[in-house]
Amino acid sequence: MRPLTFVVGTGRSGSSALSRVLNAHPDVLSLNELMASMGSAGMPEGTLTAAEFQQLLVRPRHVFEAMNRSGVPLPEFLYIKRPGRYATETTGIPALSLMVLPHLSDDPDGLLDEILGWTAGWPTRTAPEHYQALFDALSERFGCGAVVERSGYSSHWVPRLRAAFPHARFVHLHRYGPDCALSMSRHVGYRMIFMLREIQALTGVRELEELTEADVRDLPPRLAGLLGERFDPALVLDPELPLTEFGALWSELVTQATEYLDGVPEAQHTTLCYEDLLDRPEEELARLAAFAGVESRPDWLATGRAMLDGSRRGASRRLPAEVRAALEESCAPGALVLRARRAGHGVS
Repeated sequence: MRPLTFVVGTGRSGSSALSRVLNAHPDVLSLNELMASMGSAGMPEGTLTAAEFQQLLVRPRHVFEAMNRSGVPLPEFLYIKRPGRYATETTGIPALSLMVLPHLSDDPDGLLDEILGWTAGWPTRTAPEHYQALFDALSERFGCGAVVERSGYSSHWVPRLRAAFPHARFVHLHRYGPDCALSMSRHVGYRMIFMLREIQALTGVRELEELTEADVRDLPPRLAGLLGERFDPALVLDPELPLTEFGALWSELVTQATEYLDGVPEAQHTTLCYEDLLDRPEEELARLAAFAGVESRPDWLATGRAMLDGSRRGASRRLPAEVRAALEESCAPGALVLRARRAGHGVS
């Protein structure tokens, strides 16, 4: 069985750049934002026919399509930068096409056609079994010996991924908290996440699909307005969202990931610090390659070094002193967890 690794974390931690670096390795099938693309409905219980699994792969994600219609697509939406035959306003963009397939191929439509051809005759089986078969087929297609999936904002996925793929390995990617939180506060996706989490807190639902019409009517207009097919971009872009709340979110997510991964056998999980990756790229990439089950080729290490950009490092240190102090305080719980984890593994 090919090694399967999931890179999980808060997002805004250099993870997109890491996907590009991994994609440059000839023996790695780099699955960029697969779990984010599929969403919580992408790993249903029970068995699925081939047609049902195909539907998971091609159904457009409502929240992503609403962002596209509203003129605030995520920077990570690769398909709309070089559009093909699918579009939000006509066909809808298949879930697999938005971020996963353009990362693998200059012809994502053609690759999707190939995938639908492969999967058409597959037997009825569980969703994880379908995904494993898809990973194998894509690995054969691209001549890869190992699979690495990486999604931002993915800490909460660890228990489901662990249950679905018991043999999988996990990398917890993290970044200096104040820098990460500041990046979150400026990113339209995380601003959207912040507000959708507020909706969940006010209504008590775990998934937005559970919202009733009565729930939506009771929400403040600034939140209810986000739930339609199209919304005013100002609802997401204009509010002054507290920077310290993004620091608290960072702390919550790194703590969550650490606690979840404590239940994974030692040999199946590791951590990767973004700042360490910038400081010692060859060393850290070689360690990551060995963990993922591939050779750390010298040409790939050189390519990886060249692809990493540390220009946004230390952005939070340019904040006014009082703002920075409050942000650091909100990140302190998560920073304490990470320090304890590093100390426990003998890392200074």
